[in-house]
Amino acid sequence: MFNLENVCKLAKMASKSLLKVNKEDIDKALKLSAKYIRECKTEIQAQNNIDILNAKEKGQSEGYIDRLTLTDKVIEGIAVGIEQVAELNSPVGKSVYSYNNVEQDISVEKKLVPFGVIGIIFESRPNVTADAFALCFKTQNAVILKGGSDSINSNRIIVKTIRKALKEVNIDESAISLIDDTSRETTIAFMKMDSYVDLLIPRGSGRLINSVKENSSIPIIETGTGNCHIYVDKFADLEMSAKVIFNAKTQRYSTCNTCESLVIDSAVLEPALKLIAEKLKEKQVEIRADERACAVINDYPYLKKATDEDFYTEYGAPIISVKTTDKFEEAIDFINDHSTKHSESIITSDMIRAEKFITEIDSACVYHNASTRFSDGFVFGLGAEIGIATQKLHARGPMGLEALVTTKYVVSGNGSVRK
Repeated sequence: MFNLENVCKLAKMASKSLLKVNKEDIDKALKLSAKYIRECKTEIQAQNNIDILNAKEKGQSEGYIDRLTLTDKVIEGIAVGIEQVAELNSPVGKSVYSYNNVEQDISVEKKLVPFGVIGIIFESRPNVTADAFALCFKTQNAVILKGGSDSINSNRIIVKTIRKALKEVNIDESAISLIDDTSRETTIAFMKMDSYVDLLIPRGSGRLINSVKENSSIPIIETGTGNCHIYVDKFADLEMSAKVIFNAKTQRYSTCNTCESLVIDSAVLEPALKLIAEKLKEKQVEIRADERACAVINDYPYLKKATDEDFYTEYGAPIISVKTTDKFEEAIDFINDHSTKHSESIITSDMIRAEKFITEIDSACVYHNASTRFSDGFVFGLGAEIGIATQKLHARGPMGLEALVTTKYVVSGNGSVRK
């Protein structure tokens, strides 16, 4: 019978043992993990196929299945991501502040240290299992993973493969743990394990994230859903706009950095939207537009009039909303009111307006003349990522190694007593 508290206790013990592991062995275990994941690809995909079949029988969407599927490319990306983390410098032990108090005869130093045990609650992406492990392990944190029921077989085999690498380097296998019971009751109980778990990070839908916010007694880092916007300014290169938007919307529908909403200046609405629609028609993308935009492309075969709800929606599908604005400030206000604070982009040749957009848009990642699809820890040079934080405390944006450490003050004296 599954024992949640025992899993958490073992992870806590492992976190203490990780403080004693040298960095060479950590990197060795990471590289072995990548090696074994490649070698076990057939076995991993066999278990993943069971999950895919179960998800299809439940009627899950194409986007959901896409997030779940471990293709050859995805598995190689997992292995490469782990290897990249191994090559990164760990922030653990780094001094970020020092001060000599001569009067009190003490020296003060602020250092980066592991949290201890980090819990990750996620849904259908089994690659999160490996990404989360690599980053937590590199920063000498133990990790407890709670994936969704649809990815349970994939998660089990990935954890088993990683534990094989840890065992070979004589590192406590409980540095990575998987909660095998996928029931809601166990998930809620896990959120209350603050005696053992130091930090909880949810990754997934707004529903999951809100559940963690409402139920957790463990401090959390909130990762966000992605209603990402691209604003086509009146000074935009329209050919560039169409190219960037086509990539941001259609390169992959299921990611949180996919563009879901367009905002277009009325001064260029007709030429810009006609070019954009012509590109999006190649992938049969449905456009849900306001009245003025509908009038411009009334012959578009996949056109619907937008509702108010559309402008707040993360579709995860070949659907995009279009809003027309008359003023630059109106566009900024609209995006700030409707976004999930994830990633927004402006297409413009006017640097003053670009800087104003970058300054005033309240999101974790802001772009100028680029696709929102770049919001990714791998692309940002972080190796892998633990998620994209849309909050403002501790971490924001793609979270790599430095998001997984906290601080400790170290004070040294010479028998010093406060004067």
